[in-house]
Amino acid sequence: MKHGKKYQEAAKTFDKLATYDVAEALDLVKKTAVANFDETVEVHIRTGCDGRHADQQVRGAVVLPNGTGKTVRVLVFAKGEKEKEALEAGADFVGAEELIPKIQKENWFEYDVVVATPDMMSVVGRLGKVLGPKGLMPNPKAGTVTMDVTKAIKDIKAGKIEYRLDKANIIHCPIGKKSFTVEQLEENFKALTDAIIKARPAALKGTYLKSIVVASTMGPGVKINATKVTN
Repeated sequence: MKHGKKYQEAAKTFDKLATYDVAEALDLVKKTAVANFDETVEVHIRTGCDGRHADQQVRGAVVLPNGTGKTVRVLVFAKGEKEKEALEAGADFVGAEELIPKIQKENWFEYDVVVATPDMMSVVGRLGKVLGPKGLMPNPKAGTVTMDVTKAIKDIKAGKIEYRLDKANIIHCPIGKKSFTVEQLEENFKALTDAIIKARPAALKGTYLKSIVVASTMGPGVKINATKVTN
């Protein structure tokens, strides 16, 4: 992949082969985020898991103490009292069966997270092929299949993010924006990595967190000393 001039200049300002302490790495990410918009700061964690085995899957959610810096739009599948509760809690969209054709036929995806009450999962299940590939399918482990829609919505709006392995057994997560202070990013990073460390599969033998890289949307990756994070 060919990178632009700004990226190449930014990459020259530090040793790309070295590993850094968390605060130092995040400071470098902020300094090398040179795009003219508020770039997202992301964490990429390569694990020693083999996600092909069910007992080595890693999936969960965590509320970042300083939020993500992004306005998150929430769609809730609910009926009756729960529909009313979701609207009062600040859901952007609430509905039931009537949303199926809108999503399937009109490609309606003006939301970032989908929450559903358990009784609505038979309806939402019909959207699995559409929502699944986009990572939008509600899941009990992520707290998005729940009767407590108020808590789910408030947590998501406050900065709750989901983490899970991709096909290469890497976890990719946002932890804030370039405009955040190093301290805010560091607090969010710690909340995320603490949650992931707690979610270590019992079946995994060997190293869990093999490498950790932080980067802004358009900037170069900075390596973090993974052994210091896990100890």
